[in-house]
Amino acid sequence: MSLFATFKKGGVHPADKKSLSKDISIERLDLPGELLVLMGQHLGAPATLLKKTGDHVVRGEKIGEASSFISANVHSPVSGVIVDVRRVVAASGAVSDAAVIQPDAHQPGPGEEGSFTERQDWRSMDKAAMLSHMKEMGLVGQGGATFPAHVKFSLPPGKKAHALIVNCVECEPYLTCDYRLMMERADELLEGVEVCARIIEPDEVIIGIEANKLDAADHIEERIRSLGLLAGGKPYRVQRLRMKYPQGDEKQLVKATIGREIPSGKLPIDVGAVVLNAASALSTYKAFAYNLPCIERVVTVSGECIAKPGNYLVPIGTKASYLIEKAGGFTEEPDKLISGGPMMGFAFVDEDTPITKGFGGLLALKDQKKGSQTACISCGRCVSACPIGLQPTRMYHLIVRGQYAEAMKTGLMDCKECGCCAYSCPAHLDLVHAFKTGKRMGRKK
Repeated sequence: MSLFATFKKGGVHPADKKSLSKDISIERLDLPGELLVLMGQHLGAPATLLKKTGDHVVRGEKIGEASSFISANVHSPVSGVIVDVRRVVAASGAVSDAAVIQPDAHQPGPGEEGSFTERQDWRSMDKAAMLSHMKEMGLVGQGGATFPAHVKFSLPPGKKAHALIVNCVECEPYLTCDYRLMMERADELLEGVEVCARIIEPDEVIIGIEANKLDAADHIEERIRSLGLLAGGKPYRVQRLRMKYPQGDEKQLVKATIGREIPSGKLPIDVGAVVLNAASALSTYKAFAYNLPCIERVVTVSGECIAKPGNYLVPIGTKASYLIEKAGGFTEEPDKLISGGPMMGFAFVDEDTPITKGFGGLLALKDQKKGSQTACISCGRCVSACPIGLQPTRMYHLIVRGQYAEAMKTGLMDCKECGCCAYSCPAHLDLVHAFKTGKRMGRKK
């Protein structure tokens, strides 16, 4: 494997914009006056709300029960009173019930219920107990997909995880929260990786880090040596990766790190891999070392319209407006607000949109001034940029003509909506929006 590995097919090179926040240490903010805790902040069915208006809840108390196999528990991020229950729209557009919680003036201190300060001995747990604990703690993939962790790490019969791949790539422009976790919380992050490795027993653990974070790669390697971390008798390995978007997509990451292609419609485990995000590893550490459920996360607040870009540790349910205020507000009115990164994130307009488990970035961006949309000139740039090897221009023309079934036959469902095609398009076609529409209509057909 070369020093700087990567996937071979397609990809683009947007300016990374990370200098706005990469050198800003994580700051824990004071509690906001109100939190909106969604029951639907994970892939699958929303959790069933267990509480009602007027109920008092304690920090870490389960307030939402997983309602199906693909679902996740939800816990209260603070001690306080549920003052309302209402339907709330997430940044992704999904709608679910939300508990509106007003925090108590006094929050749990050391030794009190809800403080989660007592160290736990997770190494004495067997695999079944560890998977059950993952489910109880409401752990999900926090890189954006929010797949329930207890499902991901319950390997199907006959499947073997040869590699646990830790996704520390963070290839989206502006986002630096995973970078700060590596620099500031390396030992805790690595213990979270160790928990997951204990469950699936991989032959190797590979930590993928892009070339614009070489200081983090060096730091993680030093901590691996110091901690003596092994998998399959070999030290955990840091794989440095070239800067190329979407290097952090699991298909591209698996290809770059272990050289295996995930077939259409298949998952990483089908080629012997399991992928774990950096923020997910930290939440796993907290859940197993201190029994702390997934009730907080680090969010990058950045963009040219933010006065004080940075990385902030906040409780789940914090409103975007509160984060914007604490980051100094806007220097000018943004053209758009985005949850996540600018390539695959979700644009939203309501500043009271809450932070969820998969909400890693809050961006306030200026007008990109791309130019007006023109007719497709069949230049083929979108085809060259597609990391999956699809034909975006053909899929687009089929969708705009309403030929959804034909579009599905061209591999539409394999599209990861990464935005490489739209980024490359000189006609400024809204390709990703078309593909989302085509998938939705194709499923209906």
